[in-house]
Amino acid sequence: MTAPAGPAGPAEGDKGGLRTALAGLTTRGRSFLAAGIAAAICAYVLGQSDLLRVGLLLAVLPLVCAVVLFRTRYRVAGSRRLSPARVPAGSEARVHLRMDNVSRLPTGLLMLQDRVPYVLGPRPRFVLDRVEAGGRREVSYRVRSDLRGRYPLGPLQLRLTDPFGMCELTRSFSTYDTLTVIPRVEALPPVRLSGEAKGYGDGRNRSLALAGEDDVIPRGYRHGDDLRRVHWRSTARYGELMVRREEQPQRARCTVLLDTRGTGFRGAGPDSAFEWAVSGTASALVHMLERGFSVRLLTDTGTSVPGEGSDGFAGASQESADAAGLMMDTLAVIDHSDGAGLSRAYDVLRGGNEGLLIAFLGDLDEEQAAVVAKMRQRSGAAVAFVLDSTVWAQGSGGVPAGAGDVRVQLLREAGWTALTVPPGASLTDLWRRADHARTSAGPAPATGTTTGGWA
Repeated sequence: MTAPAGPAGPAEGDKGGLRTALAGLTTRGRSFLAAGIAAAICAYVLGQSDLLRVGLLLAVLPLVCAVVLFRTRYRVAGSRRLSPARVPAGSEARVHLRMDNVSRLPTGLLMLQDRVPYVLGPRPRFVLDRVEAGGRREVSYRVRSDLRGRYPLGPLQLRLTDPFGMCELTRSFSTYDTLTVIPRVEALPPVRLSGEAKGYGDGRNRSLALAGEDDVIPRGYRHGDDLRRVHWRSTARYGELMVRREEQPQRARCTVLLDTRGTGFRGAGPDSAFEWAVSGTASALVHMLERGFSVRLLTDTGTSVPGEGSDGFAGASQESADAAGLMMDTLAVIDHSDGAGLSRAYDVLRGGNEGLLIAFLGDLDEEQAAVVAKMRQRSGAAVAFVLDSTVWAQGSGGVPAGAGDVRVQLLREAGWTALTVPPGASLTDLWRRADHARTSAGPAPATGTTTGGWA
């Protein structure tokens, strides 16, 4: 971002600018002005010419400083760089500020201030000494937030002051940057996925191209493609290197469902049940992407992220890192929905085979538990983490997972691997327990063609 630090407006704005400059008088400048006026009045009453000269000097000095500071036309360029621009909750990010003097005149004393939301910490302030013509100054500060969200940084402000400290003017840059605080991501242990193939998630299937040489559908050459797959006839036709689409691995699918109903969660804050569910969703998404799955985020409102194509999954044209970034940005700002049911999510899931289904659910009544139970019919395997927000709000520990919970038992009878999440539980431990429970229960009943599962 770049902007002039001194006034550079048209001539007709000088009157208003001078008024602004006079309003920028500091306490010292106002004191000098008041003392000068008082001395001048006393000199007029007493007929003391020497006292009048002193009074005029005291009154004129802050006015001259204000006019000189207003007429000083420093031109500086400011830039801000975030490292990193996307940071997990509870971690620190460093903000680097750089000021360049792009004018041919050295600057005076500059006071630099950046505006940040209060949740990121105190407002940073820096004092920059004289910056030579063409020179630069670099400073940095750290920000940290325990609450996920998107926080604006800026605009950057410069405070100009004269050498006597009589006047102070503030100039602001027009641009700002955004720091994205994403949910905490917990590293999950690998579990065995049915039919897993290295690099492509579980149940890797191959789609064979049409057999005939003339029926081959070529595509453009990509770095790393085997040169033995070059289709020379298409290369000569299109004038660029083309390769055959002989075998295309199909990524196994995984849908991570996040319940955001306002009626399903109670309490707020970093240690609330809803924040645990959001963090667990982020951890599951990252873990499954690292395992090579084609993953999507689904909410109770029926919203699917990343939403590429008709099925809503991240397709082959979208890199896993881009898909993960998009879903993390969504989770950074996600909030409670106004809906009271999970029927919209069920309508999305019943459209086709969804592979592996991982759900993070809040409080369920009988009706919503029945809706969730029906979601199992279109998935290769289903794992549910159910949070009792009442227990979380009370802060009770040591609650046995699923003990006496009719809703969780209903999900298990429908084929879900369902676990109750006690307050403060570790997702890593629950992940292992879900794997053990799934393995102990044996293979799930067949519900059609399985493209993903939990063995």
